[in-house]
Amino acid sequence: MKRLKYGIVGAGFVGPHHIEAVRRLGFVEIAALADANSDLARRKAAQLFVPRAYGSYEELIADPAIDVVDIATPTWLHHRIALAAIAARKHVIVDKPMATTAAQAREMLEAAHEASVVNAITFNYRYFPVVQQARVMIHRGDVGQVRFVHGHYMQDWLLYETDFSWRLEPDKAGPACVAGDAGAHWFDLAQHLTGLRVESVLADLTTAIKIRKRPVAEWREAFAENSGGATENFTVMVDDLSSVLLRFNNGAVGNFFGCQLCAGHKNDLRIEVNGSRHSLAWEQERPGELWIGRRGASNETFLKDPALLDPSVRHYAALPGGHNEAWPDAFRNLMRNVLTFIAEGRDPASADGELFPTFATGYRVAAIVDALVRSQRQGSHWVEVDYR
Repeated sequence: MKRLKYGIVGAGFVGPHHIEAVRRLGFVEIAALADANSDLARRKAAQLFVPRAYGSYEELIADPAIDVVDIATPTWLHHRIALAAIAARKHVIVDKPMATTAAQAREMLEAAHEASVVNAITFNYRYFPVVQQARVMIHRGDVGQVRFVHGHYMQDWLLYETDFSWRLEPDKAGPACVAGDAGAHWFDLAQHLTGLRVESVLADLTTAIKIRKRPVAEWREAFAENSGGATENFTVMVDDLSSVLLRFNNGAVGNFFGCQLCAGHKNDLRIEVNGSRHSLAWEQERPGELWIGRRGASNETFLKDPALLDPSVRHYAALPGGHNEAWPDAFRNLMRNVLTFIAEGRDPASADGELFPTFATGYRVAAIVDALVRSQRQGSHWVEVDYR
């Protein structure tokens, strides 16, 4: 298996977590880092012990030693950087969401296919051990026919009018905030768990705080608090509270609620699948527990333990039962799947989205978000998701 050299573009909030996950694999060298300018890149590289720093993504992509380009920038930069990396025949990992529009995501997908490079999106919530266990149970029929899929993604980091993020700016994050960002994780998880596809949606995308205080000179990373500097009024045109109804291709229905104004909810992602026999539910903040609901017998909490996991997914648990594994470990599992696939020299065309989410996966989620926006603009009517 080839030892890979990896370069990352962007070292704000999530970039260092990408690096930490990749370093734990052992067969990948963190070779270079690029950021908005040379000074910032050098400072970040020194903090993270990355040997080479570049002041632009173009310089990093031009480095002939780099095998894989990981794009951990704000969303509006994903499209241009990914296309540049693909043109240079580099394998590409892109942080979610894939792009600001489904059209951009489609262009990225087509370019990667044409260039025959491995491509991946970081939908890491798939790779908690008990989530993989839930998927096995659903696919082998334990829950029966899936009838209802519902859940939420609730946070509080935009609770105050002084809270601000580039995610609130449509030109930087796209036309949906909560539904397009946090929602992207949930929509992928719902489809990955069930094996179903969202066919149509009805969305109510609400802006509860219509005027916010945007920093004048400060660039604020995700989840960063207000530093007290000068601000200006900013009219918010995207959702901070979203309610979505869904219909799946087997006739099942769904319900998703997303909000970043819920005091006390930090990273409260929950999903439940109700079938004709049993129910399954998982909460990200209780990562090692899978609730199993029954009618004719006692309910059960399945606890993460390699000895109890299905043999096909046992490798996702690195530690024995009773040893907690959570968000960073799920990210490592995702990166291991992607980078092992690359290091083994496997055919990019054989990546079907099951071992790891590909650009095709990211495009399908972008198409759902596009449909949500269309539904809202049409007066919260049902609309079909266009996967063409």
